[in-house]
Amino acid sequence: MRTLFLQAPSFDGFDGGAGSRYQAKREIKSFWYPTWLAQPAALVENSKLIDAPPHKTSLADVVGQAKDFDLVVAHTSVPSFKSDVKVIEALKEANPNLKAGLIGAKVAVNAEGSLKDGAAIDFVARNEFDFTIKEVADGNDWSQIKGLSFRNNQGVIVHNEDRPILHDMDSLPFVTPVYKRDLVMENYFIGYLKHPYISIYTGRGCKSRCTFCLWPQTVGGHTYRTRSVGHVIEEIKWAMKAFPQTREFFFDDDTFTDNLPRAEAIAKELGKLGVTWSCNAKANVPYESLKKLKDGGLRLLLVGYESGNQQILHNIKKGMRIEVAEQFTRDCHKLGVAIHGTFILGLPGESKETIRETVEFAKRINPHTIQVSLAAPYPGTFLYDQAVKNGWLDAANAELVDDSGIQIAPLHYPHLSHGEIFNSLEGFYKEFYFRPSKIASIVGEMVRSTDMMKRRLREGVEFFQFLRERREHAA
Repeated sequence: MRTLFLQAPSFDGFDGGAGSRYQAKREIKSFWYPTWLAQPAALVENSKLIDAPPHKTSLADVVGQAKDFDLVVAHTSVPSFKSDVKVIEALKEANPNLKAGLIGAKVAVNAEGSLKDGAAIDFVARNEFDFTIKEVADGNDWSQIKGLSFRNNQGVIVHNEDRPILHDMDSLPFVTPVYKRDLVMENYFIGYLKHPYISIYTGRGCKSRCTFCLWPQTVGGHTYRTRSVGHVIEEIKWAMKAFPQTREFFFDDDTFTDNLPRAEAIAKELGKLGVTWSCNAKANVPYESLKKLKDGGLRLLLVGYESGNQQILHNIKKGMRIEVAEQFTRDCHKLGVAIHGTFILGLPGESKETIRETVEFAKRINPHTIQVSLAAPYPGTFLYDQAVKNGWLDAANAELVDDSGIQIAPLHYPHLSHGEIFNSLEGFYKEFYFRPSKIASIVGEMVRSTDMMKRRLREGVEFFQFLRERREHAA
């Protein structure tokens, strides 16, 4: 079947491609590559990938293109589900013979409910879905496809047995040829990465057990399964030729540094190629390893600090001690490795005092840039079940974004309200960035680079627009 892979248009500026992280409008407009769609697309011959949000592809344009296809597979999330179903309805109205399926954490944890809530949906692929989708696209009998839930000819919802988790990661083809074929790389930008950039996965799964993190608890699992060093390097070589304008590669593994010997081996090979690269990391990488990664071209680490309060870190099973994170950060500063630090407000145990503690912690360790999110209890996570059980979340009204795609604060506690959590985010950003030392650092970047000046000015405008929208929607 001719197959269309789709990240559907939804909210203006909505980054649904964030996948395991926070599908929402950002404080600074940013778009991640739709790697989780590109991977099955690479397995299916004569397929096409449409990533509507970063390319500003309208619903009318998507409908027009979908007329030529037999099958559409769309990535969905809890915030975008209702909108995604409406898009599928529009596609099938224009092409009644079109079969439509959904992938993503939303359907992985609630296949039955997703099919019931979306009458236009023919099937969903649960958990790790690459080869499930390939078998559907190949025209296999749906009743025999592992990992598939579908509506049969009688309208009855059927759930096939689970598909075993994939261990041979080298059996997956490169995703970058799909990027080259179907995407405009310049439309993907992240505030803390050089532009243009390319992101890929070198492995799946995360050993950590953080209670809030969606993808390991729903799709990826807690076993870190990796591609061989040679397989990764060959894709980088291919991408360097196909995208000579690339200024940075980003390895989007949940925690690339979970296997340090492998990370060091990849870095050694990247260093030979003269590649600049960044990755996700936990704040516990020792100095000696950091130096090897830096010598191999590492520029930046994306680090989830989450909180500056040790008890909250225990509450969310972060497996991290504050003093270790502080030493790691000092080591990065010493080596010249930049850090984009992420923090979450409203986690279990949060109070006005712990928010203050986290703000002071962030200022003290001083990562180059930060991202502050509101605790998001996604269905399928331990945090969601915990919040419902303890009355921190009204499950019947558990919206994660507002009607414009801006993240809201769904959690509340007896001593800390929705509004207090929501309003603390703006104060966190202002207090971190509006310090004389941080302003001087940003101005210094702008003075040294015209491109950086243009970029920071644009981001500044977007940031203040973001804050204004938050206030308007909170009113």
